[in-house]
Amino acid sequence: MELLRQKKGFICDMDGVIYHGNRLLPGVKEFVEWLQREDKQFLFLTNASHRSPRELQQKLLRMGLDISEDHFYTSALATAKFLESQAPGCSAYVIGEHGLYNALYDAGITINDVDPDFVVVGETDTFGYDHIMKAMNLIYKGARLIATNYDITAPFDTGIVPACRAFVAPIEAATGKKAYYIGKPNPLMMRTGLQLLGVHSSEAVMVGDRMDTDIIAGIESGLDTVLVLSGISDRETIQQFPYRPRIILNGVGEIPG
Repeated sequence: MELLRQKKGFICDMDGVIYHGNRLLPGVKEFVEWLQREDKQFLFLTNASHRSPRELQQKLLRMGLDISEDHFYTSALATAKFLESQAPGCSAYVIGEHGLYNALYDAGITINDVDPDFVVVGETDTFGYDHIMKAMNLIYKGARLIATNYDITAPFDTGIVPACRAFVAPIEAATGKKAYYIGKPNPLMMRTGLQLLGVHSSEAVMVGDRMDTDIIAGIESGLDTVLVLSGISDRETIQQFPYRPRIILNGVGEIPG
């Protein structure tokens, strides 16, 4: 644990690590105060695409945590950055919320539901049959399928809810096309996180609640990994994977000691 505390940079997931829905998890306030007191470089790196960094900052402020906006990076921003670099000025049909729309708009990507270059799928509470039908027909006409992240579920106040991969699955099944997933565990997102922190991978740690995204993302990017049992994965889940986190904790409140 002492080696963990000596790390210069901390990349943390949010859902299941910092909060469940609108409920701050135990020990989070003490963890954030420790990060600030010890002058650690830290970034909240979330696969959720429906909120902007400003909204995430405001959400934590309502929970009693005052953290500046530049400490947040979302899969929506990563998706927009990827499309901007690969196809500047492209267009997209978007299934998602305003956090995704705004990120794409700010990157110069045009919203187009007639003949887009890409179909981009994030999270939305209104997902339905019409979205699937529209997306599959646009893909049949040549649009390429992009997903903001690989999470199939997410923790919430009321339990577990569907996430991005659950929405992408019927579109993949209907078209026979596989989406390109941008968020964790894609190294693209992790590299950006390290760049924003300004630290080398050997000096950073990934803290997350999911073996299939957070922990593998950290391992493949050369970071030490901490799995917290406050979200999706539990000790039984760990045994299903061929890789292991460096440290397993009940929650981030155990990190400061």
